[in-house]
Amino acid sequence: QVQLVESGGGLVQAGGSLRLSCAASGRTFSSYNMGWFRQAPGKEREFVSAISWNGRYTYYADSVKGRFTISRDNAKNTVYLQMNSLKPEDTAVYYCAARLPSSSGNYRYPPDYPYWGQGTQVTVSS
Repeated sequence: QVQLVESGGGLVQAGGSLRLSCAASGRTFSSYNMGWFRQAPGKEREFVSAISWNGRYTYYADSVKGRFTISRDNAKNTVYLQMNSLKPEDTAVYYCAARLPSSSGNYRYPPDYPYWGQGTQVTVSS
């Protein structure tokens, strides 16, 4: 069992930047693949970005590629999402998620992540 807590959300104008943080409990953080997902009102939860346990591999949704950057600091048990050039369509609740590496799982699918944070609201005004 792992506990995740997101922070860093807020209100920002289009074109602005925001940095989200996700703090995980326990020393086992370094064993997990980490992901960021978001959910806008009336829409399904969608994949945003993911990073492997050692930070060697990163993945991005097409909608955020080139604007968002995922990173992790295993010494601090924290994963980050740097969001630049924000657009109104980025408005959503952003969730941090964790899963152990598995060949049967898919890093883009929310059901394959057993551990989730409570979410942090990101609002981008036009």
